[in-house]
Amino acid sequence: MKSSSGEHYVALDHIRAFAVFLVFAFHYLHGWVGFPVPNDYRTAFFPLSIVNQGHTGVSLFMALSGYLFAKLLDGKRVNYAAFFWNRILRLFPLLIVVFVICGVQIWLYKPPSHLQIYIALLRQGWYRPLINGLPSWPNGAWSIVAELHFYALLPLILFVDRRSKLALPAIVLAALALRTWLFVQAGDVQALSYFTLVGRIDLFVLGIAAYDYRRYVANRHLLVALVFTAFLLMYAQFNMQASFAKGNPSLSSPGAIWIYLPTLEGLVYGLLIAYYDSTYQPANTGFSKILGLIGAYSYSIYLLHFFVVYHLSGLVNRHIMRLDNFYLACAWALICFLTMLPIGYLSFRFIEAPFLKFRRRYTIAAEPPPIAATVP
Repeated sequence: MKSSSGEHYVALDHIRAFAVFLVFAFHYLHGWVGFPVPNDYRTAFFPLSIVNQGHTGVSLFMALSGYLFAKLLDGKRVNYAAFFWNRILRLFPLLIVVFVICGVQIWLYKPPSHLQIYIALLRQGWYRPLINGLPSWPNGAWSIVAELHFYALLPLILFVDRRSKLALPAIVLAALALRTWLFVQAGDVQALSYFTLVGRIDLFVLGIAAYDYRRYVANRHLLVALVFTAFLLMYAQFNMQASFAKGNPSLSSPGAIWIYLPTLEGLVYGLLIAYYDSTYQPANTGFSKILGLIGAYSYSIYLLHFFVVYHLSGLVNRHIMRLDNFYLACAWALICFLTMLPIGYLSFRFIEAPFLKFRRRYTIAAEPPPIAATVP
């Protein structure tokens, strides 16, 4: 998808497509109650561990967000009023539609008091992403809250990054120290690490750092293959321990891994994004174009798939074949994911795109430093 300044990065759309598939597959495989695949299932084929634990797709989205804004704003002066205006136009039209649909569902099927609580949660959600340990906004919109908090800090992050290359590592170390302190105090830091900027700041910041150091990973095929393989093995071990509260993000899973998991994800996903973006220039044709379109529709697919994903696995299980085999369920997750493309297109075309016409250009090329006068 093109930015307000006209840039279109097909490679980054490919990454968006992979990220949204991971999230869709996670919800398809495990549902709300471990159906059709039990929440504590442990795959023997380790590369599929990140599909089984597809919540990590949200981490990939956030590292990509940091990388993309570093790329868009590199060497430019920024009109942050226009920047924030554009982000509102990009995120809120569909988000409001989702809020309304969820509200109508509550109004139709729940007691009146539930609707009052829901409206109160919406009002508070932008500054209280968690209430009683659970997300305030529905349909995975807690991640939008984390994005909004990141946008609020972005001018400061870019300011310190441009003045010292130690600034970004210092932010990550400070976040690690904060999560360590919280873990020592409460014995649990999963909810804060997963749902809020307490953990997610690492991903955004390391995405920015990945752009800064992208030249060091371009064409480094062996290095990236080794790092990603090690990451997959780590996630396989994570999966073996059922460390994500047996697959349910609404539960709390005590474990020190939540102190450093966001940092590991940020380091690896930042590396992968920088490598793919710096090494390949995929054409906007054929299969590459299809992947790019999935990436362009990924925001719609992400917010809207919650309305259908839990029903799709049930329909296949009841009317086509049993999905009690993990690998078979993964194949069906991919098939059902493809059915989201028309929904994503319609949502993008009629809900998102009309508002994008009102975006304003927010970057201005930085003025070159003055040339010192010479004495003849």
